[in-house]
Amino acid sequence: MPGTVPLKRSLSLPVVSFYGIGTIIGAGIYVLVGKVGGAAGMALPYAFLLAGIIAGFTALSYAELASRFPVSAGSAAYIWQAWQRRWPAQVVAALVALTGIVSAATIANGFVGYLAIFVQVPDALAITLLVTLLTLIALWGINESALTVMLVTLIEVGGLLFVIYASRNATPANTWSSITALPKWDAVPGLLVGSFLAFYAFIGFEDMVNTAEEVKNPRRTLPRAILLAICTSTVLYMVIAALAVRTLPVAELARSEAPLATMVTNAGYSPAFIGVISLFAVVNGALVQIIMASRLLYGMAKKQMAPGFLAKVNPRTRTPVIATLLIGAFILTFALWLPLTALAKITSFIMLLVFCLVNSALLTIKAHGAGREEGVICYPAWIPAVGLLSCLGLMSFSAFG
Repeated sequence: MPGTVPLKRSLSLPVVSFYGIGTIIGAGIYVLVGKVGGAAGMALPYAFLLAGIIAGFTALSYAELASRFPVSAGSAAYIWQAWQRRWPAQVVAALVALTGIVSAATIANGFVGYLAIFVQVPDALAITLLVTLLTLIALWGINESALTVMLVTLIEVGGLLFVIYASRNATPANTWSSITALPKWDAVPGLLVGSFLAFYAFIGFEDMVNTAEEVKNPRRTLPRAILLAICTSTVLYMVIAALAVRTLPVAELARSEAPLATMVTNAGYSPAFIGVISLFAVVNGALVQIIMASRLLYGMAKKQMAPGFLAKVNPRTRTPVIATLLIGAFILTFALWLPLTALAKITSFIMLLVFCLVNSALLTIKAHGAGREEGVICYPAWIPAVGLLSCLGLMSFSAFG
């Protein structure tokens, strides 16, 4: 029967934390920092800070919900727990899975651009081989997949540290005083547009909750891992953003298709090393999305909110085979026609909507008087309230600003 073989519970706090950091860091900082700089200008570090704060409140809501309900269906399961209705949970699951699929497809498409620096391969062939390889890794086993993500995450973080090191003595394009100065009122619209784009770079912490049934002691491990991932990513993003506007004129940064490589080149180093690291970042982001979306389908099928065959787990690898193959097929289908910047805006808007619903779900659960169980982490009600209002504010600005 589908779902009779459980998922393998083997992930520790360090592995889950690096998995989360790898989910967040990737195409966002390696590609989008230039686009965010084009909108936010000298306020680029503050754009990432604002996006990180908004994401942080929602991350705390996810941390509490993951502690209360450590199940693979993630956001959809939380919606169900709050309102006990199938259709809102199914809609949220479809939205989250869709964003994962199109994000992975776009990341896979971006892989071709980085690969072209080193070798010329037909786009369709490169994308097909990449998605097939990542799907096979995801099928191999969660421990193997998560360790792969962890290893690549270490490489990604190493790449960011190299950019920081290389940029330290670069000829300055702007002064530190102008970079650290608080944005003036006329710069606020650009700051908000930049924050909306930068928010895409923080999307990923919500993917972590979909591994709940494969985490050791998830009630304690997942909240800690989520907070470690979001804080580490925010610090790295702000340092890179500050160095970007320190070493490059804003106009040049905005034009660059490979902003970190441009920063390194401007500092007198070869872009080859950071180009290789960027390839790893792109691959990592796609792999994480495959894992997330397949676990989401598995979790929904277990709750009888998706076809039962999606809950089938391979007895040897202990991974949801059909769900993983289906996600891989969808990613491959979308991979040839989704542009990154448009995707970032669409994905950010959809995920902000999902985050609004998740924050509302936690408020509803608290309003219903759900007590604090032993071992469950609870935060004050104002945290999901601020998360809800900040997400609504960013959505409203993006829609009408």
